[in-house]
This record gives sequence, C-alpha cells and structure tokens, in this order.
Amino acid sequence: MKPPVTIVCCLVFFLTTEYSQSKPKIHKKDKNELQISSWKHKFSRMQDTCDGSCTPSTKCSQSCPWYFHGEIEFTCNQDKWQKRIETCTSLSVDTLFQVPNAAASLSIAASSVFPMNLIDNKVHIGNVFQGIHKYCPEDYVCIVDAVKSSDVTSGNIAFIVELLKNISAGLQTYNGPHGNVTHEKMKNYGKMANHILSKTAISNWAFIPNKNASSDLLESVNSFAKKLQVHGESESIVDELFIQTKGARIYHTSKNSFNLSMPIYNNTEDILVLIEIPRQALHKLPSNTSQAIGIAFPTLGAILKEVHGPTMNLSKPINSLVLSLVLPEDLKEIILTFEKINKSQDTIGHCVGWHSEKRQWVESPCKMVLDSTDTVNCHCNYNRAVTSFSILMSSKPVRDKVLDYITFIGISVSIFSLVLCLVVEAVVWSRVVVTEISYMRHVCIVNIAVSLLTANVWFIIGSSANVQEDHKWCVAVTFFSHFFFLSLFFWMLFKGLLIVYGILVVFQRMMKSRMMAIGFVVGYGCPLVIAVITVTVTEPGEGYTRKDACWLNWNQTKALLAFAIPALAVVAVNLLVVLAVAISTQRPLIGSSKSQDMATAIRISKNVAILTPLLGLTWGFGLATLLEGTHLVFHIIFALLNAFQGFFILLFGTIMDHKIRDALRMRVSSLKGKSRAAEKASLSPANGSKVLNR
Repeated sequence: MKPPVTIVCCLVFFLTTEYSQSKPKIHKKDKNELQISSWKHKFSRMQDTCDGSCTPSTKCSQSCPWYFHGEIEFTCNQDKWQKRIETCTSLSVDTLFQVPNAAASLSIAASSVFPMNLIDNKVHIGNVFQGIHKYCPEDYVCIVDAVKSSDVTSGNIAFIVELLKNISAGLQTYNGPHGNVTHEKMKNYGKMANHILSKTAISNWAFIPNKNASSDLLESVNSFAKKLQVHGESESIVDELFIQTKGARIYHTSKNSFNLSMPIYNNTEDILVLIEIPRQALHKLPSNTSQAIGIAFPTLGAILKEVHGPTMNLSKPINSLVLSLVLPEDLKEIILTFEKINKSQDTIGHCVGWHSEKRQWVESPCKMVLDSTDTVNCHCNYNRAVTSFSILMSSKPVRDKVLDYITFIGISVSIFSLVLCLVVEAVVWSRVVVTEISYMRHVCIVNIAVSLLTANVWFIIGSSANVQEDHKWCVAVTFFSHFFFLSLFFWMLFKGLLIVYGILVVFQRMMKSRMMAIGFVVGYGCPLVIAVITVTVTEPGEGYTRKDACWLNWNQTKALLAFAIPALAVVAVNLLVVLAVAISTQRPLIGSSKSQDMATAIRISKNVAILTPLLGLTWGFGLATLLEGTHLVFHIIFALLNAFQGFFILLFGTIMDHKIRDALRMRVSSLKGKSRAAEKASLSPANGSKVLNR
C-alpha cells in the first residue's frame, strides 16, 4: 500500500558548521582566521574593559581605536564592566568603492564622508545601490573585496547588514537594464553575507544596537533571492562556508523527484535536510514551469540565539541549520526532514518557522510528524510571513525518562523471571501434569513464557536497530516482534477458554491430543496468519514499519491495528472469563457467617490477582494512556504492569501454585536423599577396606 503523501520534489542539503574538506575553502578560512586574529590583537585592549571605577548601574563609553569610527558602551554589573553596545566600524562608501570622493557622487542621505551613523541606536547608510550601478552593475564585484577584508566588529557587521538590505530593497524597485539577479550577483551577494556569518563573528552580533539585524539579514537574502532565475534542473549558485544557495526547475512531467545537494562538512558528519513537495500541492501550481530555491545558513541559528537568547521564544537552542525557501506563491505546504546536530536520546525536536513580522520562532506554521534519534520530520505551511524553517531542541521531559527506565529495567527482570519459570517447569513437569486439564494448563504457561521471552528479546533487538541504514532487517525485527506478541495474547486467550471449559464441562473431557492441536492452532496459527497478511499488504509501499523505530506503522498505513485489535479483543474476552471465575468462586451459602463471607472475598481477590497477569488483563490499562492529557500516574502503572509481566507470570503462575511448590519440595528432598545415600555409601566399611587395600 502506498503512503497517502507522494513525494514529488526533494531538495537535499548536506550542511555543517565547521571545516570544509576542499582546499580552496580551507585556504579561505585560514585567511579569514588570520585576519580575525590580527583584529583581536589590535582591538583586545579596548573591547573588554572600561576606564573608570565600576559602581552598580553606572555606564561608561569609550572611543574606538583611531582606525575605527564609533564608540563602545559598557555597563557595570556585579562590579565588572560588561560591553553592551559597540559601533566601531572601518567601512564607508570611500572604502567600499575604493575611489576618491565617491561619497560626493552618490545620492546618499548622510552628509559626512563616512555615511554610516548611529541614530536612535540604528545604523543608517546611504543609497549605495546607486553607487553599485555606477561602478559594477553586472556582478557587484567592486564592493566584495572591501567587505571581505574588513574586520568583523559589531559596527562593521551592522554596516554590511544595512548594505545588503539597501541592495535588496533597491533591486525591488529598480527597472533598469540590470534589474534581475544573475548567478554572479548572487554569488558575490553570498560572499558578503558569508563574511558576517562566520563563527568568529557570532559573538559580536550581540553588541549591535539594532537587535533585529540578524532578522533583517535573513529577510534581505530571501528578498534578493526572489529575483534569481534558475535555468537548469539543479544548480549550485552560492557555495560558501556559512551560506549556500541552490535552485532547481520544477516540471510537470512524469519525473516525480529530484535532488539538490549542498555539501558543507564539519568534524564529524554531514547534516541532511530534505524538502518534499506533496503531489497534491504540486498539482495546484500553474502548468508552466516553476522554480524552487533553497538557502541554507549553518550558523544563523546560533546568531539568532546570541541576539535573542534571553527571550522565551529562543530558550530552546537550534538543533539544525536554518533553511530559507523561495517557492512558487501558489505552493502552501511542504514537508521538511531535518537531521539533528545533537542526536542525544535525551532531547526532542520542535518544528518551527521564523515569523518575519513577529521576528521570532513560532511553532504554529509547522506540525511535527516524526521525531527519531537522528532526524525530525515536519509538515509546514509556507507563506509570505514564514519562509524560513528549522528545529528547536529541548530536553526530554522527566516523564519520558521515567517510562524509559521502567521499561528497560522491567524487561530485564522479566527475561530473567521467564527463564527461571521455564527451568522450574522443566524440573517439576513429570510431577504436576497428572490430568488432561493440568497438562494443558502447564502447556499454556510454558508457551506464554516462551512467547513473552522471545518477544522481549526481539523488542531489545529492535530498540537498538538503525531504521535508516537497514530497512529489511527492521522489517524482519518488526515481523517477529509482532508475531510473538500476538502469540502471547492468543495463548492467554486459549488459557482463558481452558478455564471456562474446566468450569462448564465436568463429566466429559476432551482428548489431550485434540486439545493440544487446538492450542497450537490458536496460539501460533492465528498470529502467523495476521502477521503475514499485515506485512504482505503494507510492506510493498514501505508502510509496514515506522520511520523512527522498528515497530508497526501508524501514521501511513495503520498497520498497528493488526496488533491492537486482536490484543484488545483477547483482553475483553479474558475479562469475561475472570468475571465468570469470580462468580463461580463466590458460591453463597444460606446462613453463612461474616468470617465465611470474608474468606470468600479473599478467595475471589486471590483468583483475580492470579489470573490478571496470566490472561493479559494488565494491557487494558493501555486504553487510558491513549487519551490526550492522561496523568503520568496511568502511564507509570501501565509501564510497570507490562514491563514486569514476566515477573508476575513467575510469581502467580509458578511460585504461588501449591502443587508446583510441593513438587519442588519433593524434588529437593529426593536430591537430598540421593546425596545422603551416596555419602553413606562412600563411608561404608566395604568402601573403607577398599581404600585401605590400595
């Protein structure tokens, strides 16, 4: 069965935040690091301290070094000066275009030689867009070197953000011959953005007066990319360390998928982002060809956190790259799969979109579909206000950790208990199976123990299996887990029917061979049929297993119903069996005393307690956990009862059976008698004379 959502468009981005393996990028990064180290050496005298005494709530301002314009503002906090704002810049229109009197030839708002000013804590630069169209309208190359060679001070970062914003805004209203965005323009625009997105620049974003500068950069890049025209099926346009742009044409043809890769490497592994367009969304697009553009920012998430960290909407750190998309306006929904940077099992992901008007991450545009150890799958709505997406990371709730600990501890105890149960049954078998009913009762106990033991082993194998790497192995693990858990329930069903048979039929008994045949058909035949049909129907469309675990799928094919419906049906039938046992045990007597009534109540309670785990009634608590908002207590009770089910089977099915205890005592006494006889024989006079005669 094919899944309901058909993937027709995939954009794959391999991104990281560290080092590139290609030599040109290494040289470029080394050069940048040398520049930053040189700047730190020159600027360290002024950036972390302030002249004057530090008293609470006082402020201090210092001028930048002589080769910078602007100032640094400090505040006194806990008897230490802390930098709050820094506007030191070495960039200007003069340095930008590398020509004399350039400022006089441009129509700019500022009147000074250096057209970057601090007014109301915001950077204002002139309309350099006119200057660009005077000196380098075809590729913007005339300003790239000046930007890339500048120090990444907070003031220079603010200047470059305003520069990119000015270029993008000017392009939206420009109707001249160079109004479109070519590949060369996009590359040089990306180089300037890459300079202020480097890791060494991240901490300096926090001291820019305009706290919306990072959001302005994101919007400017998106706005600029909208003018870009993609001609090929897949094109790599910007390939920098900290920003990459790729595009592709979308055709309404029989070809229903294509891939775009953006390799940026770090110390460990690549980071993957997959963008999918559902078929129904593609059909809503115009019949003519469309294009899709993806812009990836490996470090922008950290920059947004650095600037907006104290706010509640960024209390959860970014756990992947920030991905901006330029898609057709008629496209309203996309499916994104982000690979996590932090793959710890103690974290969970949250799908978010950056709201350009609210200037914050919001969860409302996206819905999380799957959250696995490595990836998070998100279904997001694309609109004018939300064009950038990522995932936030938060610690797994205590609730999930508690349930995980209970599950794995309980399964370990259950496995040990079930092995001990089988050993005890093997030891006392010949002494307890004296009638047909007792024989079949112990056959049920043994098969229930074997089924649960095997199912637990497969569960442990499945929890450690890698779903993404070996799909066939995951299918096999899921099949055997499904089969043996169903076998557990059907043997419990047969045991319940055997109890009813013992109550109702007194004088006429069925042959043992016939009961054995019925037991194995019910216990293993029915589960095998259900498991085979389930995998046969759902696996051709890869809808048999979940994408994040080796277990039955629910979201796509509802294959989990092939386990839930039979299990709940067995629980319902066995609940009626327990009620029948309770009623038959009561046997009210005329004129019975209170002590007799109390003894009857105790006997009924004991029978119910023994039968509840043996007949699988503890699984009925699972219904309460399916309800939204169920209290943690119900989840803990369900986890305790079912994780420790093997222990309960040993306790109520074996240890509390007085016939088994008696058989064990006889077995132990027999072993002791044989041991004493052997010891007496070794000490007899005949044996002693043999020893002396040697």
